[in-house]
Amino acid sequence: MTNSPFDATIRVAEVRDAEPFPEANKPEMTKLWLDIGDETLQSAAQLGYHHDADELVGTQVLCATNLGSIRIAGFKSEALTVGVPGDDGTPVLVTPDEAVPVGGTLY
Repeated sequence: MTNSPFDATIRVAEVRDAEPFPEANKPEMTKLWLDIGDETLQSAAQLGYHHDADELVGTQVLCATNLGSIRIAGFKSEALTVGVPGDDGTPVLVTPDEAVPVGGTLY
């Protein structure tokens, strides 16, 4: 079975490291290093509105892992970390309600 361009695989990752990303063109960007079980991926996410980089380490997140990669201000973002608009319209991170196995796929 082949994936169409609209298929996305959403997996559970654990944030291994995070730091502010002021060099990015979008405000409140954060660099993330994500453990998805069988590999570590980098992600640039607009999380600084609601989340401090230091507090993200150890957090489980959901991320799309098969969309390819993009360079943002020299940083290779390999996964799209999933967020939804908060009351103020800025991104709020989507996380599991309880600890789940890293690498698990959303269904």
